[in-house]
This record gives sequence, C-alpha cells and structure tokens, in this order.
Amino acid sequence: MSTTENQPVPGGIDEEASAPVRAAGAVLWRAGAGGTEVALVHRPRYDDWSLPKGKLDPGELPAHAAVREVAEETGFPCVLSRFLTRVDYSVPVAGGGRAPKVVDYFTARAGDGSFAPNDEVDELRWLPTGRARELLSYPQDAGVLDAFEESPAESATVLLVRHAKAGKRSEWAGDDNLRPLTEAGQRQRDALHSLLSLFGPARIYSAPRLRCEQTVAPIAADLGIGIASEPLFSEEGYLGDPDAAADVLRRVAGGPGTAVVCSQGGVIPDLVARLADSADLSLGEVASRKGSVWTLTFARDRSSGNGSAPALRLAAADYLADPLA
Repeated sequence: MSTTENQPVPGGIDEEASAPVRAAGAVLWRAGAGGTEVALVHRPRYDDWSLPKGKLDPGELPAHAAVREVAEETGFPCVLSRFLTRVDYSVPVAGGGRAPKVVDYFTARAGDGSFAPNDEVDELRWLPTGRARELLSYPQDAGVLDAFEESPAESATVLLVRHAKAGKRSEWAGDDNLRPLTEAGQRQRDALHSLLSLFGPARIYSAPRLRCEQTVAPIAADLGIGIASEPLFSEEGYLGDPDAAADVLRRVAGGPGTAVVCSQGGVIPDLVARLADSADLSLGEVASRKGSVWTLTFARDRSSGNGSAPALRLAAADYLADPLA
C-alpha cells in the first residue's frame, strides 16, 4: 500500500473540530466474456488503485455524487441498482490534523462509454473481482468489493416510495383520494424525480391516490408510459389483505427492469417488515418519511416456488430518506 495523503487510518475517529468529509462511489460492473468485471481506476496523484469515488458537491446527495464521479473518472454513464455499504475512516486535512471521511458506495451497471485519461485518473482496468481485489490499494475498498460479491447474482429492484407531502387530511374538505401535493410536496416530488432517475426505472405503479400518482408522474412522463394503479398498495386495500399485497409486490419485482411503487405511510413499514420477515432478513425499525424511498432487492429463491420457477425473496432493503431532509 502506498503512503499518501488519502490513505485511511483504521480505528476510532475522534476529531471533534473537523466536519466529516462526505463522499460517494460505486462498484461499477459490466458483463465480460468470462463473467462479471468491475472497474478500478489509477490515480497518479496518489499512485493508487481504487474504486471510482469522490467528494459530494454542496447540497448533493450521495447517489447523485456516485453517478457523477463514476462518469468523470471512468467515462462510463451508469445505472444504480442499490446502496451497497458505507465506509468510515480518517484522512488528513489542510492545516494539520485529521478528519473523519464517510463514503457511501452503490452498485452500478455500466452503460456505453469509453475511458480517456484525465487530471484525476490516468488508467482504467476492467477486472474479475478476484484480480481486482489483488490490485486494490486499500483494505476498505476490498471490503466494499466483498459486499458486492455477497449481493445476489440474479436480482430485481423495486423502489418503494412514500408519496410526497400533501398537507393535513383535516384541512382538506374534498375527497381524500383527490388530496394533492402541497408546494413543499412538489419540491419533494422534483427531488425524487432526480433521485429515482439514477436507478433507471422502467415501470411505475401507484396506490389510487392523487398524491401518490403526482409523486411519480414526472418519472412516468420521462418514460412515456402510464402509471399502473394497484388498490392493494393503498392503506385500506393493504389492511384488507396484507399477504396479497406482499405477493403483488413480489410479482412486480419479477417484471422486466426496475419498478417504482408509490404507496402510503400506513402501508410501507408493515409491508417492508413482512417481506423481510418472510426472508429471515433483520431490518430493525422500518422508517417511512414522506418522500423517502426503500430500495428493495429481490433474489431468486431456488428452495421455494411452485415447481415451475424460483420464487422471489427479499435479499436486501436500503432506506433513502427524504432527499430534501
């Protein structure tokens, strides 16, 4: 391992005066002739090999930073599939001392692109994960690669969204099904539009509520498709048959491409917990702020099913809080 200013120092981080340095990156992957390949970048300033990553711009979310940094360092656009892991370590800061650095990593599928050497990166290599691990300069990057390898090889993603702010029910005189987004909710909707687009959604589903449909309408407009209405994703529909709603969500996950599902606060915590319990996945408390997103990763469960095809089980669930919080 080379000794550089970016070299992490393991152990506790107790720098009280220094604000954390926030960064984000991705395990960028593609299908190679011999299987999955991941991208490593060489930075001449540090003479190291690492996963593509970089600091967040002011006001930027980790998911946006990960996609931007991947494009800047590798020349490849990408589509996120899930949050992967968070790495904490200590780095030197100007003027002496050290500061905590927090890096959020995502799994990202490479699109069409090409690498060109730039000021930060002078070489890109696509390697199988085993060879990539041998080349990486820092042990925390190898840990990120371990998390990537532990992810299901055959997976499906559902972005389960709680609708944006729609004001208080007690202050709305009309049909509650038609209660619209407030101005604050419209700002949340726009922020969600930017965030959800990074995951390359292909299908949109919603509870039959105007506020839910308005929350995902910009994504549907981008795709030029309609929003499929699903009563079981509404509060009264879900409470009537939660097991049926969970089965519908699994069927949604089994469709082509990433799906967006917009639902309500009376549905999402129990639905996510139910899916997790059925897969023996421990999540703890399931949060569900307005405008938040659960990234649900489903895997093929070859130990169950009806004999004709493997069933889907929840393999991972990652919470992305309200993007304006």
